[in-house]
Parts: sequence; C-alpha cells; structure tokens
Amino acid sequence: MKGVVAVVFVVVVSLAATPGEAVSCGELQSSLAPCLSYLTGGGEPSESCCGGLRSASGSIQSTQDRQTACYCMKSAASTYNVPTDAAASLPGKCGVSVGMTVSPNVDCSQIS
Repeated sequence: MKGVVAVVFVVVVSLAATPGEAVSCGELQSSLAPCLSYLTGGGEPSESCCGGLRSASGSIQSTQDRQTACYCMKSAASTYNVPTDAAASLPGKCGVSVGMTVSPNVDCSQIS
C-alpha cells in the first residue's frame, strides 16, 4: 500500500464488513471503538482493541476503502482529540502491520 491512511479511531456499536463490499466509516468506527480508551487515556490497548484493529485492517482492501478509512479516521481523531503518537503506536502495541501512515496531514484524495 502506498502512503496510506491517517490518524485512527472512534466509537459506535460493532458491525462486521461484508466480504466484497466497500468498507464504511461506521464499520471502521465499530471495529476500533474498543481502542478509544487507550487512544485518549494511554496505558495498554485491550485485547478487544487489538482484535478490532486486526479486523479493520483486514477489511481495508481497495483504494476506495483506504480513502474512506483516511477521511473517517482523520475526522474521528479530531473529534476525540486523539494524540498522533497514541494512534501511531497502536499497531505496534497490537502486533498488527497495517501498512498505514499515521498523520493528520495526509491528503486522503491522494491515497491509492
């Protein structure tokens, strides 16, 4: 994946992406909802957070998915005041390779 997504995460109720369909912001938010306490308060991410991150990462397949995720996560990070360093450290703490650039300055329209 080329210079991919932005800052991560939000809250909602858990939904799973349907294989073959484009990922939605709501699906990503749901998968990553368990991470909100880590992202805003620190400490260690929970197993449900890491599982949600694995699920979200697996559902982002196409350019459209990556751009959707970028816009969604940038908005969520701003709404919840997620520190960039917390978002950037999450994949490593969960042992998940997401192939995403974590930055509030990513131009989502340029992601392919």
